[in-house]
Amino acid sequence: MSSTRRQKRGVALFAATSLLGAMAALAPAATVFASTVPLGTPTSTGTLGPAAPGAAITQQQMIARAHDWIANSVPYSETQAWQDSAVGGPYREDCSGFVSMAWGLQDSLVTQTLPNVSTVTAGNISGDTNLQPGDALDYTADHVVLFDSWVNQSAGTFNYDAEHTYGQVANQTQGSIYSSTLEGYSISDFEALRYNNIAPSQTSTLSIDAAGDRVAFVDTNGNVANDWTVNGSWQGPAGIGGQARSDSPVVLDAKADHAFFVGTDGSVANDWVTNGVWRGGSPIGGYARPGSPITTNAAGTLVAFVDTNGNVAYDWYASGGWHGPSTVGGQARSDSPLAFDSNGDHLFFIDTNGNVANDWTSNGAWQGPAPIGGQARAGSGLTTNAAGTLVAFADANGNVVNDWVTNGAWNGPWGIGGQARADSPLAFDSNGDHLFFIDTNGNVANDWTTNGSWQGPAPIGGQARAGSALTTNAAGNLVDFLDANGNVVNDWVTNGAWNGPWGIGGTSR
Repeated sequence: MSSTRRQKRGVALFAATSLLGAMAALAPAATVFASTVPLGTPTSTGTLGPAAPGAAITQQQMIARAHDWIANSVPYSETQAWQDSAVGGPYREDCSGFVSMAWGLQDSLVTQTLPNVSTVTAGNISGDTNLQPGDALDYTADHVVLFDSWVNQSAGTFNYDAEHTYGQVANQTQGSIYSSTLEGYSISDFEALRYNNIAPSQTSTLSIDAAGDRVAFVDTNGNVANDWTVNGSWQGPAGIGGQARSDSPVVLDAKADHAFFVGTDGSVANDWVTNGVWRGGSPIGGYARPGSPITTNAAGTLVAFVDTNGNVAYDWYASGGWHGPSTVGGQARSDSPLAFDSNGDHLFFIDTNGNVANDWTSNGAWQGPAPIGGQARAGSGLTTNAAGTLVAFADANGNVVNDWVTNGAWNGPWGIGGQARADSPLAFDSNGDHLFFIDTNGNVANDWTTNGSWQGPAPIGGQARAGSALTTNAAGNLVDFLDANGNVVNDWVTNGAWNGPWGIGGTSR
């Protein structure tokens, strides 16, 4: 919305029905209330966050909030507003109200005032390949849309989300930075705006191998890098191959001879070791949506991710080559982690209704999804033990809880001790008798079992920065995270006691 009333334009703006259906599945379906209301000042940001109007927000949250309006087919209006339990509100139902809602602002701004809370990253988006999820594409005289994701970055095609004009509803449409127009205007009229209060991504950027002697991460230049031990001393950091997308995790298999990540073009990629030397990165199959997690089995022969339509998908290695992607079953919530068990025959995630869910194999074929017990709060971490019989997450109140298998059936959830910080990952050791997380004071903490009962929580050493990753080895006696300066550090057990933290080499972005 500009300061003058926008007029309806004769431009086809509706996305394909199949695309709308896919986007609808990305947003939480369990909306308690959703309605058009009179204009007003936002009082809430709902279950998708941020913490309050105007508070720091992740790119994943921005996109999740945009998808909520798409799922609810919010109609265009300059005189009414929308509120629901997912995004709070009320926010005005026009183009700039839509962006204000996605950014979780304190008010519904207009096209001329959105630059007051953002930074111009490109004065003209024509040919701009640096666009990121959540960027506003703003023609300050009349119109604004939200950049969602690259379809093909090298070709310049992208998805964007918007409230378009009268008689239409919020939806997702495809554009190109090499087109002459966007939404019926000259593409050179649009500048790229990046919100000034973006929080660090909640996607983990650390991974440790089973032995605990190699740690992979993404450095401050976007390079996939690692630290490693020689004769008990940490070496590194050193790049192992390839650059990762701004929101990409990196995941090692158990032997640390494969590292998986999302490349700058959105492709799922792989570094691998041959004769002791790292090779790659090379795409293995498929494209991951913004904020997609990645998980692999112990052997590094299965890699799961969330595709650009929100489907839980995977690639697999057979007969000397990578195959896929193929869908496993179900759609993941926009902030959902993924967790494989060691064998790769159980895959856990958070579905679009917030349920902790499971896909599993039977006679070599994927089954599911099915909920296993409980709902996870926005931004919850998720982890499983090697056997896939324990799954931990943060419930709606932030409590660290778990589901477990007894006599072939899932039970839970049950609180195991402590509350997790809003952006805290979770990490089980192989046996599932130690669980690590970041508590509400920022301390790296531990729950553990004694005689079959959960104990804790107790801090193990050090404080983790906002958005810090967290990972542990198979034995659960090494824990890596990022300190307040972004340094890769670890805590470790000696003679039954926790020591650290200690810098092991390098700084993560």
